[in-house]
Amino acid sequence: MSIEKMGNIALLIDADNSPSKSIQPILTELAKYGKVNIRRAYGNWVSNNLNGWQAILNDHAIQPIQQFDLTKGKNATDIALTIDAMDILYTKNTDAFCIVTSDCDFTPLVTRILSEGTFVIGFGQRKTPSALVNACSTFLFLDEEGEKEKSNELKNNIIKEKLKIIKLLRNAISTTEQEDGWSRLSRVGTLISNHASFDSRNYGYSRLSQLVESIDVFELKRDKNKSIKVRMRK
Repeated sequence: MSIEKMGNIALLIDADNSPSKSIQPILTELAKYGKVNIRRAYGNWVSNNLNGWQAILNDHAIQPIQQFDLTKGKNATDIALTIDAMDILYTKNTDAFCIVTSDCDFTPLVTRILSEGTFVIGFGQRKTPSALVNACSTFLFLDEEGEKEKSNELKNNIIKEKLKIIKLLRNAISTTEQEDGWSRLSRVGTLISNHASFDSRNYGYSRLSQLVESIDVFELKRDKNKSIKVRMRK
């Protein structure tokens, strides 16, 4: 998927459900899209559970937003982040939102932002429910490679996701194929991104072409204009 500069980005972090050690790769990724001029992290900052975040807030100019746990079992962080997001959406000159969380409760917020034509970048752990992952314009997982390989459950989830991608690719190729049976890979990638949040890096490949090439059921070729085409392997 090609990356376009978008301008101003609002970074909203659900600190209760996000690892603090991932802030540097998040900011590095967002720099590809534009300037992160709003940086806020939400949580109960008097709790020892957020010590990791407290240690890095100043280093990355992140504003902590305090939310006390007023009622047991109720997460005030979700409500505060959602209210701020809607306020930013309508009162600030923001081109994209970045929501950092693994909590599926933020899915309605993401779809609401998208309905205004605003790009949403999601970050979360691989345990993130598919409803939130698919709702975002693009979603990247924060888990370390070593952690993924240690967990058989996570491996099985990756396999399931790859099977889902094969199905998406098959449908996209069938929809976009030309008379000779080949489809332009760029059109295939666009069609996939319209149906679900997709990023080839979540499957270990920096480019869509590398991911497709790794799957035996597809074949690639480059035409004289260096455009990449794909079709089902015969």
